[in-house]
Amino acid sequence: MMGGLDGGRRIFEREISKPKNVGATLGRFWRYFRQRWYALALVLVLMIVTTWIQVLGPRLIGQAVDCYLFARPGSLCWYDPAITPDADTAAKTAGLLNIVGTLAVVFVIGSVLSGLMFFLMTWAGQGALRQIRKDVFRHLNRLPLGFYAENEAGNIMSRFTSDSETIQQVLSFALVQVLSGALLIVWIMVEMLQTNVPYALISLSVVPFMALATFYFSAQARKAFRLSRREMGSVNADLQESIAGVREVQAFNREDENIEQFRRVNAANRDANIRAASFTSALNPVLEALGYVALAVVVVAGGLSVLRNEPLLGTAVISLGTVIAFLQYVQRFSQPIQQIAVLWTNIQSAIAGGERIFGLMDVEPTIVDKPDAVEMPLIQGLIEFEEVWTSYKPDEPVLCGVTLRAEPGQTVAIVGPTGAGKTTIINLLPRFYDVTDGAVRIDGLDVRDVRLDSLRSQIGIVLQDTFLFSDTVMNNIRYGRLDATDEEVIEAARLVSADTFIERLPQGYQTVLGERGSGLSQGQRQLIAIARVALMNPRVLILDEATSSVDTRTERLIQKAFEKLLEGRTSFVIAHRLSTIRSADQVLVLKDGLIVERGTHTELLAQRGAYYDLYMSQFRREEETPPPSTNGSREPLPLPTGD
Repeated sequence: MMGGLDGGRRIFEREISKPKNVGATLGRFWRYFRQRWYALALVLVLMIVTTWIQVLGPRLIGQAVDCYLFARPGSLCWYDPAITPDADTAAKTAGLLNIVGTLAVVFVIGSVLSGLMFFLMTWAGQGALRQIRKDVFRHLNRLPLGFYAENEAGNIMSRFTSDSETIQQVLSFALVQVLSGALLIVWIMVEMLQTNVPYALISLSVVPFMALATFYFSAQARKAFRLSRREMGSVNADLQESIAGVREVQAFNREDENIEQFRRVNAANRDANIRAASFTSALNPVLEALGYVALAVVVVAGGLSVLRNEPLLGTAVISLGTVIAFLQYVQRFSQPIQQIAVLWTNIQSAIAGGERIFGLMDVEPTIVDKPDAVEMPLIQGLIEFEEVWTSYKPDEPVLCGVTLRAEPGQTVAIVGPTGAGKTTIINLLPRFYDVTDGAVRIDGLDVRDVRLDSLRSQIGIVLQDTFLFSDTVMNNIRYGRLDATDEEVIEAARLVSADTFIERLPQGYQTVLGERGSGLSQGQRQLIAIARVALMNPRVLILDEATSSVDTRTERLIQKAFEKLLEGRTSFVIAHRLSTIRSADQVLVLKDGLIVERGTHTELLAQRGAYYDLYMSQFRREEETPPPSTNGSREPLPLPTGD
């Protein structure tokens, strides 16, 4: 069972060292893009047209020079074949104006089409990214609790924030720029070779050096960007933990230590980003210098042929228009190379972010429905544990051969020291974890053989650490049954005596709560959580009593609410109060993953064993404490909580 969880934990540790399959990552991106293939097809058409327009520009300028400005015999005037070197000035002026007008129209059309291309690519990219986020979020909700116990929330959240933002930037701009730049480079090379092969080869002699520089610097930048993404996850994790635990930080006077720890994590992220930026920054001047060298080669080789009126390497004499066209070709050739080099590092960063996101999606949930899982019938309440073993880590069992039976309607109280396995027992019922060996059965059905949704919809849980959402009180209670009416929600609140304080809130049931229910007392949050479970009317109830930090009046309300919830339901209660234990049909005493004693409160006291020792050390004083007065001046002593 735990192999999947351990593998999930290690995905964060292996991100830098394990080999990366870029092709596989791009293939997974394509699965999301192909749903919008029609937009991508139009983008491809527009990319070809806009690239052709960029290549056409230098050709038209070359025509303007060779056919109208410095016309000479032998010039190939494909734009206006009727023009000759001895044509009159009026004809040349008209032809020149025509070619300038054509250039203007072509560039305007190119700009419009380029804008449309980027819009369509952004539309398709944002749609794909939306689906990726949706799939990741759905996958996160399917992962077992063990995954979240092993991985920091901030690190997981960074995959929705920094990694998604990096991918978004690339899908909106960089990807089109790189693809169109690559197409432009190939098209320009073909155009130059068609014009004059020797001159083209000389002009392109610098390209291999550009390619080597791009390959080296982009490879180093990719490693640095991947490390940067990982360090950003650590920053988010540290920040989230510090904010969530700010009360503990201040209570233990740990502000300086927390600041120092965050400084170290932040510094590591800074160093990773600086390293990535250093390679990106170094690439630009290198390519720019090589671009100037390429221009010099074009001017020298072509200029000498023009000035001396001599063929270049046995070919025809180079015309001035061809030199000017090649200068523009080389300039347009260098620009996309520089853009690709700069944007390629962004694409590498996006690929690294994609690898992290897809790596998260590749974590296999360990708690899943079997292919032949059946619908859980209406639960009657017979619960059996048969020789149950379970562990969170290999070879470290938490429960060791636990066997128990709870009849329908019975209340089973679970007591024992911290770490005995109390919480593990209640986590096995709704399959938050699975057994390593043995079986957990409800009404004779193994919980692993039924569908999770049909199982969990019939199990109500009230935990010690109550979680409320940043929403209205009404919606927090309705979370137990989303189709419930307002009247049903109010009735559930009345059932557990939560309506009294809710109606005193500023907007009553429509009051919006703060994060995790801030603004309410612990007892009030607990009553809302109990009302939430009462609304769903579960067949099996799991309670982790939490009344140790509330006043006596609220405690009595919570105990009364618990009593109403327990009626007619099979219930498992991690007991912190003697009153719960006394009324339980069974009391299980756990120690080191074993049930060492079982029976009623009276029977266990008579045995004078582990329960008797626990009672004498912790429960007896609660029994001897007088009932709390109406002003709440006395509070019973709770059993220490935690598992």
